[in-house]
Amino acid sequence: MAHINKDTVLNSLHEGGILPLFYHDEAEVAIEVLKASYRGGLRVFEFTNRGGNALQTFEQLVQYAHEHLPDMAMGIGTIYDAESANKFIYAGADFVVTPILNTAVGAACVAAEVPWLPGVATLTEIYNARQAGAEVVKLFPGEVVGSAFLKAVRGPMADLKIMVTGGVRPTMESFNEWFGAGAYCVGMGSHLFPKEVLKEKNYMWVEKKIAECLSFVQELRG
Repeated sequence: MAHINKDTVLNSLHEGGILPLFYHDEAEVAIEVLKASYRGGLRVFEFTNRGGNALQTFEQLVQYAHEHLPDMAMGIGTIYDAESANKFIYAGADFVVTPILNTAVGAACVAAEVPWLPGVATLTEIYNARQAGAEVVKLFPGEVVGSAFLKAVRGPMADLKIMVTGGVRPTMESFNEWFGAGAYCVGMGSHLFPKEVLKEKNYMWVEKKIAECLSFVQELRG
């Protein structure tokens, strides 16, 4: 079950402003990336449910985090159904991220008192997600929907908390675009963890890139 309470997870998402999205078949690599993310300054981490061994690898990551990085909130992403959500919540997920809106997943998260970040792309989906218990929604794919949409929907929904995933680049210009439009936080994957960097096991590069991106967020927020 969850190791970190709901409010702490949501605050960490906002304060850091960045949610790293990562998957790898090898637990050893995933642990090194987790450690680099922590050293870079992040206190939230999403492991994506993409491979056949995802659950087992996630369990190892959670165990490592509990023993060595106790304030790191461990999330699971790419969840489509309540059964999968419950498996990962039982394995220790502190929050659940979905690429689509499935209110059954939301119900499972509400019951377990863990944050649910569902994928949305329309005003109706945003409304339905919030009605189903989502306090933060995931605008996906960001590069298709666009920052203008985010800025516009915050007119009728001023208290809306949106994490943008897709289309966010590790530059001040990109961060200014999305945070300027009102993003609560952003999700980033391959830009933080390029394949060639992982192949070379250059985890120091990952740490420095994350620290640089965090500095962008801090500068923009003053």
